[in-house]
Amino acid sequence: MITILLNSIIVLGGIGLFLGALLGWLNRKYVSQEYTIVDEIEALLPLTQCAQCGYAGCRPYAEAIASGGALNQCPPGGEQTIANLAKLLGRPTQELNKAYGSAKPTGVALIDEQQCIGCTLCIPVCPVDAIVGAHQLMHTVLEEHCTGCELCVEPCPVDCITLIQARAT
Repeated sequence: MITILLNSIIVLGGIGLFLGALLGWLNRKYVSQEYTIVDEIEALLPLTQCAQCGYAGCRPYAEAIASGGALNQCPPGGEQTIANLAKLLGRPTQELNKAYGSAKPTGVALIDEQQCIGCTLCIPVCPVDAIVGAHQLMHTVLEEHCTGCELCVEPCPVDCITLIQARAT
C-alpha cells in the first residue's frame, strides 16, 4: 500500500516537474515582445511621475492619450513633447493647457539639511524614492534620481525643500 502511494507521488511529481519545465520553456520561447503604442507614448513623456497632468504618473497618462485623451497636459514635457506626441499619433499640435501648469526648466529638489527636522513627510510622496533619511534624522535628495516633480515641497512643515535647476549631464 505504501509503495503504491510512493510510486503515485513520484509519478505525479515527475509529471508536474515536466509540465512546469515545459511551460517555462514555452513562456521564454513565445513571450510577446510587442511594443505597444502606449509604450511609444510613454517613451516620449519626461517620466517625472509628477501627476501634474491629472493622472497618477506617466504610464496612466500615456494610456489616456492612447485612448484619445488630450496631448497637452504635461507641463514638464512642454511644447516639444506635445509636438512629438502629435507627430507620433497623427493628431494636431496643441498649446500646453495652462490649467495643468507651465513649462519650466528641469529642476531637482534640495533639502536644507540644517532646517530639516526629520519628519519624513517628504519621503512617501516622492514617486521615484529619491529622498533618503529616517524619522527625526536629516534627509537628503539623491540628485541623480530626482525628477524635479515638486511633490515633496508642499508637505514639508518647515519649508526646507526648494527646487533648483538641475545640472546638465
